[in-house]
Amino acid sequence: MSDNSIDRRKFLYGTGAVGITGLAGCSGGGGDGSDGSDGSDGTDGSDGSDGSDGDDGGSAELSLRVGTSAGGTQDVGLAVERAVSQESDTLDYSTIESPGYIGTIYRMAQNQFNAGITDNNSLNKALDDRGRFSEQSVSRIPQYGFGAFPYSIYVVARDGTDIETFDDLAGANVYPAEPGYSTRATTLDVWSQDPTADVYDQMNIQNMGVGDAPGAMEEGTIDASIAYGAPGVRYTGFVQEMASRVDLHYVEPTDALIDSAESYAGAGTTRTSYSDWQIAGTDIGTDEVFTWDLEVNYTFNPEANPDAVYELCRVVHEHNDVVNNGEEQFNNYDSAEGMLGYAQERIPVHPGAVQYYKDNDAWDDSLQEGDTA
Repeated sequence: MSDNSIDRRKFLYGTGAVGITGLAGCSGGGGDGSDGSDGSDGTDGSDGSDGSDGDDGGSAELSLRVGTSAGGTQDVGLAVERAVSQESDTLDYSTIESPGYIGTIYRMAQNQFNAGITDNNSLNKALDDRGRFSEQSVSRIPQYGFGAFPYSIYVVARDGTDIETFDDLAGANVYPAEPGYSTRATTLDVWSQDPTADVYDQMNIQNMGVGDAPGAMEEGTIDASIAYGAPGVRYTGFVQEMASRVDLHYVEPTDALIDSAESYAGAGTTRTSYSDWQIAGTDIGTDEVFTWDLEVNYTFNPEANPDAVYELCRVVHEHNDVVNNGEEQFNNYDSAEGMLGYAQERIPVHPGAVQYYKDNDAWDDSLQEGDTA
């Protein structure tokens, strides 16, 4: 993937016109934001938007309206909201329902809320006008604040398929999750580039919903599937159901797959001990899994009050245990440096977050500070 500079796009911060038209016709693939879905990207002002610009209106009380999709993402957002209500006397945090990660980027570009939870792959696609953004681009993306959680992904196969390594997926019936899911999009983005494109081109990609996938695996119409969730915490529901109904084994990554995952800017990579992250207590024949990760972040518009962003960073850092008690999927931060773990050079960091990192000796000078509105 090319490492385009930030000059690839002119960021029109603070403007009302962001180059989005006709979004009501953009289908979201039927996802609802759960289990790594990106949901729909309709921008009709429904689903929690009240038509305001998401600013705090100059109030003495700091305010953040946070666009949050359904499912596990919403669980994390609500845990952060509860922590803010308990540990901050100055910040008013409100969760606004948003149609998935891509929909959140669109709606933040329209100032429907001033903060939102989205992911690095969607942000990179928005920068490069790829995927959904090739049809309807945005003139700005939100600025990074801190990492929230990963969806880590690898492949399992049904016993008896003779699939042992990634190369064996050529010609197999492969299920990369339901169409519209961000975990699926990230997986196919990794696989479809060199040096794994030749294997990907020979796969028979299956397009059913997650509710049908465990039965299809049991019936033998799916040979292999992605498995994903939050490492050390849980797997998504359909993966757990597959493991409870079918004997599965780990599909070993090839050097080509590792190279492809590590070179793709929209994903991170991780190695996790399987004993710390078992699927429904089953043995899949490995001590460690190599994953490509959908990195999910808290992001902020330039209009978001820097003091409000600073205060939110303080709460999730200083009271990380409170957030984790509410939802263990949220990242466990022992230091402020860890909060920058998903930051990328081409995505600006919000000035309020930058100040928090500087005050805690955690700022990385290779990153860029975003503009304010």
